[in-house]
Amino acid sequence: MLEMEYNSQRPKMIIPEYGRNIQKMVDFAVSVEEREERNKVARAIIKVMGQLNPHLRDIEEFKPKLWAHLFLMSGYKLDVDCPYPVTMEDSRKEKPDQVPYPENNIRYGHYGKTVQLLIEKAITYEDGGEKDALVLTIANLMKKSYLMWNRDSVNDEVIIEQLDRLSNGKLMVKDPSLITPTQELLKLKKKNNNSSNSKNKHKKHKKRH
Repeated sequence: MLEMEYNSQRPKMIIPEYGRNIQKMVDFAVSVEEREERNKVARAIIKVMGQLNPHLRDIEEFKPKLWAHLFLMSGYKLDVDCPYPVTMEDSRKEKPDQVPYPENNIRYGHYGKTVQLLIEKAITYEDGGEKDALVLTIANLMKKSYLMWNRDSVNDEVIIEQLDRLSNGKLMVKDPSLITPTQELLKLKKKNNNSSNSKNKHKKHKKRH
């Protein structure tokens, strides 16, 4: 017989408004060893936090506030590249213990470890808004990764089917219409490529002079 776990027995949440599952995601992000993967997990958490507060998206400084909350919930232990200036306490910048990655083969290599880790984490969540928001974020990350591999199109049904396989049938997007449109992701891909090319040209120009 399973022993019931009471809230009084669980670790205290730093910002209760985000819920215990978000706090667990933050704790998980802190434990990710590789910086690049840790950055991806942090950005995914920010997306979920934003989806949980859609009424605040038009407020100025909304995203910087989310990042500030993310660092606060990590006890300022989360070492990631933040796009905004965030004040942290130096005394709390302790590095987390290293957690080795599992050696299991990834079924779809273009999705990488981050998607697989997020899927495994999402499976443990109780059904509800937070889980739905995380599953939708995972689907969008999968679609973005799919298109990044020099592909110009992808059917949402393909993403949904592969998410089903990767989660062994335990995760599903409840409203596929909320998945980011392909054209929007392609515009973002083109914008990022142009920005990268512009930076490379600028660096070459500086070297010449």
